[in-house]
Amino acid sequence: MAAEHASEYKDLVVFLAAAGVLVPIFSRFKVSPVLGFLAAGVLLGPDGLGRFADVAPWVSWLTITDQAEMDVLAELGVAFLLFMIGLELSWGRLKTMRKLVFGLGVSQVLACTAALSGLFLLMGQTLDTALVAGMALALSSTAIVMPVLAERNRMGAGSGRATFSVLLAQDLAVAPLLITVTVLATLASSAEGVLDPAAIGSGLLVLAPAALGVGLIVLLGRLVLRPLFRSVARAPGRELFLAAALLIVVGGGVAAQAAGLSMGLGALIAGLLLAETEYRREVELAIEPFKGLLLGVFFVSVGIGLDLDAVFAEPVRILSLAVGLMVIKALVIFGLARAMRLPWRAALETALVLGPAGEFAFVILSAGVAEGVASPAFIQSVLVSATLTMFVIPLLAGLGARITRRPRKVEDDGDVGQAPELTPAESAVLIVGFGRVGQLVAEMLKAHDQSYIAIDSDSKAVTAARRKGEPVYYGDAANPEMLKLCGIDGIKALVVTMDAPGKVDEVVGVTRTLRDDLIVIARARDDRHAERLYALGVTDAVPETIEASLQLAENTLVDLGVPMGRVLASVHERRDEFRKSFQAAMPEARRRPARALRGRVPSAE
Repeated sequence: MAAEHASEYKDLVVFLAAAGVLVPIFSRFKVSPVLGFLAAGVLLGPDGLGRFADVAPWVSWLTITDQAEMDVLAELGVAFLLFMIGLELSWGRLKTMRKLVFGLGVSQVLACTAALSGLFLLMGQTLDTALVAGMALALSSTAIVMPVLAERNRMGAGSGRATFSVLLAQDLAVAPLLITVTVLATLASSAEGVLDPAAIGSGLLVLAPAALGVGLIVLLGRLVLRPLFRSVARAPGRELFLAAALLIVVGGGVAAQAAGLSMGLGALIAGLLLAETEYRREVELAIEPFKGLLLGVFFVSVGIGLDLDAVFAEPVRILSLAVGLMVIKALVIFGLARAMRLPWRAALETALVLGPAGEFAFVILSAGVAEGVASPAFIQSVLVSATLTMFVIPLLAGLGARITRRPRKVEDDGDVGQAPELTPAESAVLIVGFGRVGQLVAEMLKAHDQSYIAIDSDSKAVTAARRKGEPVYYGDAANPEMLKLCGIDGIKALVVTMDAPGKVDEVVGVTRTLRDDLIVIARARDDRHAERLYALGVTDAVPETIEASLQLAENTLVDLGVPMGRVLASVHERRDEFRKSFQAAMPEARRRPARALRGRVPSAE
């Protein structure tokens, strides 16, 4: 009984071993982690070590045997990826990308479907089989292409933004393509294949639940998301926030599936809705580890699904299909990208990474076989060829990046600027804490045309600021990953305005581990706290008690009739004396020359 119970978790243990042992070994040899997971899937699957299970039964404990269970987790991985994409998009950003998404993206799906369907017709396939295979293979792999481009820092390039736009259009096209398969099946079942309007109408009725489902997801999301996360943010413990984020991803995916859409599309819509809220960065931070691990499951499942026996049985046919698929798609995409006025290098890199097939090809091809409108024998060959093409995506991405890096002046812009960066927008200043002090700092920055974003862990303060249109996000600034998500790599200064000395110290310490060159201004409780902050490496510390005392003294002296110029000069002198004494606690390597008075004020007699 114990052995049977242990076997239920065997596949999970094998996968974790692959993630923790095999993939790092590949990485040491500078092999892409994506390729490492794919190779691990082949090795640990039935066509790898599984071949020797009959000879050596113990080998079965080193292989993954329940592919159905892995497929469920893999689908979750794709959903998490699309959810994260939605978080970075937002409806506003999607609107600015409409030219590439609905121009280049939609035309790519239609043109590649037509070209591939024509190829399959020339190979002797029926119209239905050719259409189903053409629609399926017109799609590319969001789950593989996006991580590979991110790994190579290509998402900010023009080709990366164009690639993302096309992938987004493809993800949105999955539901219409599945509906098209259903319509084809309805037409095929009609008498003698006649185009019966009633049959077409009944097929198109499948659109109704899908449209209704999307509408309900959007409506419920707008009504529920903010109150849900506001309530969770006020509760103690970060695990509740994580649970709420997982609920949104899985709930959105399941709701979409119930409406006849893909789980990934539901997760994408949920991400788009959440991107408009102040909790997007905290959610992104909570979800990130799950996305990476579950995407690893997806890559492993692709490797497991590669039928090596079919490859060896008909190597010429399978490899010819794979090469033909990539060449035709790449040529079509390159031509369309050039027609959209993308520079030729960006167009070429985009075409290379989008040439291979994608994960949704399996969904559409399986639906075609199940509906009886595609030849099972031919589809099996297409599936094997499609899987092979997905293995070469990291290699094609490397080739494309090398081509675009070759000249000193890289043509990466042009009309690709229609698609904005997917990384957080760079701001001049990051304000930590958006209470009364933080708000005043923000007002002064705005008065001098300095951009900023802010982080606060008080959900009420964040909600109030967002209602006023302030760029404030909920989150813990002492978490280095949160600072990275808020663009700490690109800011010029960090201002810490919180009134909790311990938390201020923590934020300053974490900031200095991330950037040693950053200007850091921190609010201090008193002189001792200021000394501690200088020891931690702040550029300037502003003690509340001393500044209040200086302000009181200044007002008192002026009211007593002492000339304003002399008062201001003496206040500046005392402030500089205090600063020198505090800076004595600063590490010697970080010390700066004593700062002159901030604008010497002429004496007024």
